[in-house]
Amino acid sequence: MVAKPLYGVLSDALYFGDAHRLPYISIGAFMQLLSWSTMAAIPVGGAFPPQMACILLSNLGASITEVASDALVAEFGKMNGMGELQSYAFMALAAGGILGNLSGCFFLQNAQPKLMFLVFSALLAIQLTSSLATKESSLYPSEPLGLKIIRRSISENLSKQFSDLVTAISEDSISHPLYWLVASVAIVPILSGTTFCYQTQCLKLDPSIIGMSKLIGQLMLLSATICYNRYSNKIPMRKLISWIQITYAFSILTDWFLVKQLNIQLGISNESYVLFLSSLAEAVAQFKFLPFSILFAKLSPPGCEGSLLAFFGSALCLASIIGGFLGVGLASLVGISSEDYSNLPAGILLQFLAALLPLGWISYIPMSQTVAGARKRSKRKMSLSLPYGYQETMVKKKELL
Repeated sequence: MVAKPLYGVLSDALYFGDAHRLPYISIGAFMQLLSWSTMAAIPVGGAFPPQMACILLSNLGASITEVASDALVAEFGKMNGMGELQSYAFMALAAGGILGNLSGCFFLQNAQPKLMFLVFSALLAIQLTSSLATKESSLYPSEPLGLKIIRRSISENLSKQFSDLVTAISEDSISHPLYWLVASVAIVPILSGTTFCYQTQCLKLDPSIIGMSKLIGQLMLLSATICYNRYSNKIPMRKLISWIQITYAFSILTDWFLVKQLNIQLGISNESYVLFLSSLAEAVAQFKFLPFSILFAKLSPPGCEGSLLAFFGSALCLASIIGGFLGVGLASLVGISSEDYSNLPAGILLQFLAALLPLGWISYIPMSQTVAGARKRSKRKMSLSLPYGYQETMVKKKELL
């Protein structure tokens, strides 16, 4: 996941024929298909190294597919004037999470793991077939006028793409909101693993209830995305992000209420409380990424969509890793262990306070999702890649001026 920018640069710079998005989606789908079909063939209780190799191969394929898909959505949205296309993609992602949780629970309870692997392999085979059968040129409108073809080698092409990425993330309109988002994720210690152990070991909750709470969380995410798509133009981005961050901070306190058993005093059982509120903070945290995804897709220079969005994804992944390490350190600092959860409420309160800190530099967030910065950068002749080392630069014809 952290290596995503490399996949983004390759997708932006290197073409297969006249396509540079769908081929990478096909490659990623094939890697996942190979991985999960192999997992289905490995005997239960088989050697651990082959299973780990299959999982790593699947994660690599998923990362490549995700990078190319994000870039494809961003490109298509800009070319067709659909600036909010990312929100529809987010809806599809949430709907997929709902279906995935439902089907996963069904197969875990009613079938062997091998059958689940085979079903997933069949879905990947459908994805691979559809991506191979689709011509990428059919997804885009007719090419703009005034194309100037410049021949470049593959090494020059890759070097130019890295340079374009560095230039893009150096722009204040991109770097400032990116800094804020990464810091807002990295600064909050992650205690979800500790909370899960408390729920299963101390409260003796069935893991299936916690799994169903993830489904409720995806439903919340889908509902929030639909509302955002309908009303986002009426709310300034900085104000929206401020309220999302405040909501996220207070949603963390739902775990504090559970640990203090205040829900029992209100007549709410632990099962019901966890089912409907346990995944609230996670859903809000995921929803916070949506406005930034739309912003970066709008501001990404032509030909740099894959690189920039991949860098965005890898930065968030790195921030989550840092948050995980901080969570381990916090648990050790306040004395939380598998035998003693008495200090867990104090850890949750510190987590709540950490979630409020990013509001101190909320000025890094733009007031609106403007594309003015993108128009300014377009004058710098950010270049697009063409098959096997050809470079395409957008230039305006004098007679059109």
